[in-house]
Amino acid sequence: MTDAPAEANPVAVVAKAAGAASGVSRAGVIGISVGVLAAGAAAGVALERLTVGRAMRRRARAELDANAPYGSLRGRPRTVAAPDGTELYVELDGTGWSGPDGDGSDGEPLTVVFCHGYCLNQDSWHFQRAALREGMRLVFWDQRSHGRSERSRSYLAGEPAGIDQLGGDLKAVIDAVAPTGPLVLVGHSMGGMTVMALADQHPELFRERVAGVALVGTLAGDWNDVSLGLPKAGAKLFRKVAPGMVRLLGRQVDLVEATRRLGSDVSAVFYRRFSFGGRDVEPGVVRFAEQLLDATPIDVVAEFYPVFGVHEKYEALAALRGLPALVLAGTKDLLTPSTHSEAIAERLPGAELVLAEGAGHLVMLERPGPVGRELARLLRRAADFAGAAPLPAAVLDLARERAAEAVADPT
Repeated sequence: MTDAPAEANPVAVVAKAAGAASGVSRAGVIGISVGVLAAGAAAGVALERLTVGRAMRRRARAELDANAPYGSLRGRPRTVAAPDGTELYVELDGTGWSGPDGDGSDGEPLTVVFCHGYCLNQDSWHFQRAALREGMRLVFWDQRSHGRSERSRSYLAGEPAGIDQLGGDLKAVIDAVAPTGPLVLVGHSMGGMTVMALADQHPELFRERVAGVALVGTLAGDWNDVSLGLPKAGAKLFRKVAPGMVRLLGRQVDLVEATRRLGSDVSAVFYRRFSFGGRDVEPGVVRFAEQLLDATPIDVVAEFYPVFGVHEKYEALAALRGLPALVLAGTKDLLTPSTHSEAIAERLPGAELVLAEGAGHLVMLERPGPVGRELARLLRRAADFAGAAPLPAAVLDLARERAAEAVADPT
């Protein structure tokens, strides 16, 4: 058996890219596609897509792009100014906005605010948006520099990005579009960290208005201990070279974006590796995830990558204690492993810990049905907790489905 070429070994790719940090060499360009996702630089996977004809792959992508409805749901657009003036793109969705505000006897309706993750945008909640919009008040927003939101003005002025800044952004969104009434906050990955930052800054909001929290595929700290599914030596190497490589890529925007397009086959393999746990995900969903990740400019990837290593919000979880809470993760999540969700749940007595067997980081896309039903169950608990207006029948039906599943399969 002959040795595999060095470019097929992701660790070798990273090492070459690191060695080329003083100038964008061919090895550095190869590493560009690998570095697009926060931890996609050193995965031990075979590039099986390269055995399929490129023309066939392009035709398949074009067909999926033409027919897939994912990311097509839209609400009423709003623009909200962040504390530093950055314009955040927000959409109000759900039919509940046109309903009564409540006369006090049945309580005010819940407002559910969804916060997306790193290198994604609000459309990553496509399935949950479709499942919960009937009769509900839903808020979706793009985090600064992501999606349709403006590039961070603070960062352009020379200030580093930070999770605390995202917490302030979330507060601005809430104040602008949902200034009264009970809230349920739902955050995935970096969005979960955003919710924790808000709890750290404004614990009184959680005492007075927050009726429930869902933390999906996220962590409260210790990001530097995540192995990314690599052996110990590979993880150590990645931690050493990744910051410099990401900074390098962020300074070569035009070249990187061109290379990402040329290396889409390579990118797709790493995207799938770090997005999904199973191989049975519907191809249109896989393609949708690729589009979301590809839409994030490399300089934004570089801007936010350093913030995860300094994110420590275990103490902030105290503000969530006693609230209805859902902590959910895939057991094959390589970016925010489910052990971190277990650590969060341990600090939130009474929280529902749900581990989706075999699912990866984008669990809300990989397992949309179960995630939607778990959220519906949380909303029912939150409505009861806050004395909110009755939930619509569609949401209650989803919650009953989840309850029936629990009886049928107690594990």
